[in-house]
This record gives sequence, structure tokens and C-alpha cells, in this order.
Amino acid sequence: MVGRNDPCPCGSGKKYKKCCESKQNDSIKEVKIEELERTLQYFYDHYPERKDMEAYTDLVNSWTKTIGDYLDLEMIEAIAMDEFFFHYKQEIWLGYLEKQKKIMVRPSTLSVLDQWNEPKVFVGKVKEVNEHHMTVSHILTNESILLRRESDKPVPVGVHVYCFILPDGSDKQNHYLAVSSLVFFPVDHQVVFDEIAKQFEKQVQLSAQDFLKEMGATLWKLLGQNGYEGGEYTNFEVGVLQVAIDFLEKNNREYGNFIEIVEDYLVEQQPNARKEVAIAAGAIRFGQENGLFEPFDMTIKEIAETFDVSTASLNKYYNDLTTYYKGK
Repeated sequence: MVGRNDPCPCGSGKKYKKCCESKQNDSIKEVKIEELERTLQYFYDHYPERKDMEAYTDLVNSWTKTIGDYLDLEMIEAIAMDEFFFHYKQEIWLGYLEKQKKIMVRPSTLSVLDQWNEPKVFVGKVKEVNEHHMTVSHILTNESILLRRESDKPVPVGVHVYCFILPDGSDKQNHYLAVSSLVFFPVDHQVVFDEIAKQFEKQVQLSAQDFLKEMGATLWKLLGQNGYEGGEYTNFEVGVLQVAIDFLEKNNREYGNFIEIVEDYLVEQQPNARKEVAIAAGAIRFGQENGLFEPFDMTIKEIAETFDVSTASLNKYYNDLTTYYKGK
């Protein structure tokens, strides 16, 4: 076994602690994370079992009666499944954990599974975002946690999230991962979360966890009544994208990843425009000049006139998008 002060086996001439020890530790962490991810994925691949399907279907049907006018069945099934496992039939999850503990050999992984006995529902507001985590504040208790990001997709400050959380295995305080569905709500729905917080403050019997459990489908019904349909974009952002898409489709243009770039720009940069068409016009010039679709035989002035915006407005958002794109 190599001591921390011994020469590093890689031949660099440095001490092991100054060279490859950290790389080995990083590899161990990666293996641990992958093992935990596999544990979660296997659970969702194999549960609920046939004997539990009737109870799960009953829950889905109950939720569909409440929120079926607002969300499609696929989304209702996804959010109801987490509720089923972690609020209604937690014994399924706990039984699965016990089986996994018997086959796990890595002590560090076993220690994490011991912390996974109580998945918690978490509804919070994003306060900060870095490369690997978001700082999220609970809407009822103001507790802040660091929630692991699941992808590189931009996450704007100010949106709300819904998920069930577990310790992420890093052994760091208040570091969590989303068990399954991590749902983002556009800033359009702040009023709903304010109302839920007011209702919680009016009562004294229930803890924050029990209150959110009692709210159940009611939370989603309130969101649906406020216009939520399962999307992650604000009405304004949807408007910008739709104007750009309609223009391209009307002119028979294949736009490839152009819309994805504009989506990320809207979410990450949160441009403060008065008109949707101003951003859409700037985006069309941006896409044309970066070869993201077949170019139009139109001047900048003609593009602006087509969208009924000034060339100054068009150029502002063209420049913003260009700066964003080059900085990625």
C-alpha cells in the first residue's frame, strides 16, 4: 500500500499525497455516485410490482379526477408514483432498501443507504445556481439545501422546484439529490406558492412535511388553475419561441438546434423585453448569421419590418444572443 508521503507510483517524482491520491479519491467518489444512481434506477425499473399495481392505479385515478383537466396522464402518473412510494406505501421503498443493503459491499455506499429511510417532499425556490448544485429555499420553512443539478440545462434563479429528496452521498451537510421527478415551475406561478405558504401559516397542527402531504393533488390543482400545463417556460418565453417557430415554418426552414439555443438563452439570461417579437426578430438574425438554418434573402431592416419592431430592438437581442452563444 502506498503511503501518503511515499513517491507517487506514476513516476512524477512528487509525493503520492501531492499527485495521484486526489485522483484516486475522485474515482472512488464517482464509483459511489454511480452505484447510488444504479440503486435508484433499478427501483424505478422494477417497482411497483404487480401486487401493488391496483393500489397505485387507484391513486392515479384519484389524482386524475382532481388535476386531469390541467395535466396529461403521463405527468400525473409520474408525480403520483413518487407520492405512492414515499407517502402512501413507504414500506415498498423501505423493503427495497433492506434488500439492497444485503448485496452492497462498499461500506461508504451502505452508510448512504442507511440515510435513505426518509425521503422528503421538497417544494422550494431557486436562490443560486452553480455548476453542480442549486441552492433552493423551502417555501414553508425557508430551510436552504444544495440540490444536485441533473443536467447542464440552464436553471434560472427565481423558479420553483418540486421533488422528493435524499442525501446525495457526499457526506456534506444539506446536500441532496432528487429521487425521481424534479419539476421546475416558471416564475409565472409565484402567486400559487405564496398562497400555499399563507395557508400553512394559518394552521398549527401540521409540520411542513405533513402539510405538503395533505396538500397532495391540491397543490397541482392550484397550479393548473393558474395556467400551469406541465411546461418549464413562462408564457412570455413560450410566446417568443412560438413567434420564431411560426416564422421559420411559414418560410419552410429547418431550424435544427436553433430553437434549443434560444430556449437556453431565454431561461438563463431572462431578457427583459416589452415585446416577444423583439427577441424573436433578434433571434432570427442571430440564427441566420450563424448558419443555424437556410438564410433568408432579407436585410436587417426587412426582418425588423416583418416583425414590426425597430432595428434597434432587433439588434439589441441579436447582440445579446450572440454574446451568450459565444460565451457557452
